[in-house]
Amino acid sequence: MGFQVGKEMSPQEVEKRLGLGERLYMLDVREPAEWAAGHLVGAIHIPLGQLIERLDELDAAREVIVMCRGGGRSGLACELLGERGFSIVNMTGGLLGWTGEMTGE
Repeated sequence: MGFQVGKEMSPQEVEKRLGLGERLYMLDVREPAEWAAGHLVGAIHIPLGQLIERLDELDAAREVIVMCRGGGRSGLACELLGERGFSIVNMTGGLLGWTGEMTGE
C-alpha cells in the first residue's frame, strides 16, 4: 500500500470546528469497548477490522475525519479509505489528545 495520508487535523482543530457549529463527518475506528467508554457525539462507529465490509455505511461524497485512540489505526483506516476514493482527514494524536466533552452511550 503506497497511499500517503495527505490531510491531517489535530484534536484541538476538530474541537474548535465543532465548537463553531460545524457538522463534521467523523468516523471512529476504535474497538467497541473503547467506543462505549467515551466517543464524540455525532461520530460514526465502525471498528477498523470491520471497515472494508461496512464501506457502504459511509458517505463517499463527504470528507471523513477518521479517529482512533492514538492516531495509528486511524492512519491505516485513512489509507484503506483513500485507496477507495474517499476524501479523508486523519485526526492525529487521536482521542488521547482530546480535551473536550465525550459521551459514553
